[in-house]
Amino acid sequence: MPKLTRIYTRTGDKGTTGLIGGGRVKKNELRIEAYGTVDELSSAIGVARTALRKAQSADARATRLDRWLAWTQDALFNLGADLATPIDKRWEGMPLTSAGDVEALERAIDEAQADLPPLDNFIHPGGSYPGAFLHVSRTICRRAERILITLSEKETIAPEVIQYVNRLSDALFVWSRWINAVLGETEYFWNSATQPPE
Repeated sequence: MPKLTRIYTRTGDKGTTGLIGGGRVKKNELRIEAYGTVDELSSAIGVARTALRKAQSADARATRLDRWLAWTQDALFNLGADLATPIDKRWEGMPLTSAGDVEALERAIDEAQADLPPLDNFIHPGGSYPGAFLHVSRTICRRAERILITLSEKETIAPEVIQYVNRLSDALFVWSRWINAVLGETEYFWNSATQPPE
């Protein structure tokens, strides 16, 4: 694991950054944009976890959700390391995104869905603070997925990476509904015939 003994190194002052295993690339390269967006996603999930703290004392499902979100942040660090390491610089035992991670998210989605009524319309993002922050996280996750798909057209990306991010956006949507239900928040549906207030 890396040791962060010194935060500033001055090595990026000319607009480049180092990849794991050596080599430098421009900070605006698509690969850096991809794992930078994954980092942004993890930060947004961190805000959701902070907002979730008060709910944990009221309902065991909130604690369960926090455990899933903590695991997700660890998995996103693994995904970032995956993206930051050129294929030829990987080592045995390196943390990578796996099919097992995708399957774990599917279990989480099914678990939360079992407590929720089915949807037959789109809902407005929002609700409780943790629910709203999870909706924000979902949209960042979708952006990360778009960047990863573009990157995969130029460079080799493990298929599990895109599968995981795709499944994570679904999980974040379901988790936002789940915590809103736990906290008694009403879901507001899209009204396609909406009219402005008078």
